[in-house]
Amino acid sequence: MVPLRLLTAVFGIATVLVTVFATPSSAAVFNSESFVLKNGMQVVVIPNRRAPVVAHMVWYKTGAADEPRGKSGIAHFFEHLMFKGTKLVPPGEFSKIIARHGGSDNAFTAQDYTAYFQTVARDKLGLVMRLEADRMRNLVLTDAEVLPERDVVLEERRSRTDNNPSSQLWEASRAALFLNHPYKIPVIGWKHEIEQLTTNDALDFYRRYYVPNNAILIVAGDVDAKELKPLAEKYYGVIPRGRKIVRNRITEPPHRAGRRVEMASRRVGQPSISQTYLASSYATAKGNQAYALLVLAEIFGGGTTAQLYRSLVVDQGIASNAGAWFSADALDYGRFGLSASPRPGVSLEKVEAALQAEVKKLLKDGVSEKEIKRAVKSMMASAVYARDSLRVAPNIIGRALSTGRTIADVESWPDRIKAVTVDEVNAAARAIFRTETSVTAILRKKQKVGTD
Repeated sequence: MVPLRLLTAVFGIATVLVTVFATPSSAAVFNSESFVLKNGMQVVVIPNRRAPVVAHMVWYKTGAADEPRGKSGIAHFFEHLMFKGTKLVPPGEFSKIIARHGGSDNAFTAQDYTAYFQTVARDKLGLVMRLEADRMRNLVLTDAEVLPERDVVLEERRSRTDNNPSSQLWEASRAALFLNHPYKIPVIGWKHEIEQLTTNDALDFYRRYYVPNNAILIVAGDVDAKELKPLAEKYYGVIPRGRKIVRNRITEPPHRAGRRVEMASRRVGQPSISQTYLASSYATAKGNQAYALLVLAEIFGGGTTAQLYRSLVVDQGIASNAGAWFSADALDYGRFGLSASPRPGVSLEKVEAALQAEVKKLLKDGVSEKEIKRAVKSMMASAVYARDSLRVAPNIIGRALSTGRTIADVESWPDRIKAVTVDEVNAAARAIFRTETSVTAILRKKQKVGTD
């Protein structure tokens, strides 16, 4: 399956993805069509007639943050298991069938959702819908399939996290940022809990969450709603509705102290520092705050002309890179982050002090109307071609619908960004940059001989 961080690079960096909504406010962004099947499954169609190809996605509104306590990693583990067999499709054949018909497929899991996708020629759409609907209802799991796949997941964790200092630090900093909320648990799960996952755990998860009323079908490409609806009803509409799912999650207590985590290893090639602040998301922010934070991230650290890069890299010459980002696509909490890496011979402490000095300067001086106009223009211009991609549109809409937002929210993105004011950005900065809601993460190169 596609690793989460790779999908983040391709689809999920919020400040990149959200900029695909860069269209004139007088026109709809994606011109999507939507309807709901009788069993509660939502269907979204995004016509794109540039080529006789379609991207087919099924999103389940369940992810790592919905897992039973003590069963961390079950959502991601189950993503793997969905590629096992049904009575009609033998184990391991799903992807082979897609490939034989000239298509490609994969899947990914995040905190709030799990998604499966295929890209095929238009005339193969019925095939992938039949295959995907079959495994939504008829997956066959036994110890013979489940337990070896559990070992595959454990090896994935070893290679991508346990043997990677930057991944270990990322995992530790996230666990420190959230004191109580399940976002603190890594999507891949904790090793000791993955080792205990069973076939019954997988089946329980499947029966609870993999039901049509907890799923969203999104198809983009050479198709419209009139063509898709009969197919959706034929393949997905016959699947019985499951129990109603209510996502009642625990919340964070007040944060009263900033946290620090450090990692040192001889395998570190480039030392770095990051500071992550707890924030609201699109779904939880009041008023225009989430959109103001997006503009703030662009102004403060959105590229080589942004404040952080100009100061630390160009003017002071103490960092090789510096930037800021804001992750808004979440059902519960968002995150605002700063990062930088020192140039050779420069200490991490000096770069950290410079980062904090820039934050203080921002809070003291604020941003200007000119900076906001330039940031908004840049955000709009950066996505001129994004609408042409078959994968971008269903990913944006899928993330929105899986995290408490609507298609109307997606379509209104350009107007919301353009409406952001100086006062809103400065107020958002004051609300976000609070030491007590932050984690500072330091990655060092270990100099002494010894074990990592």
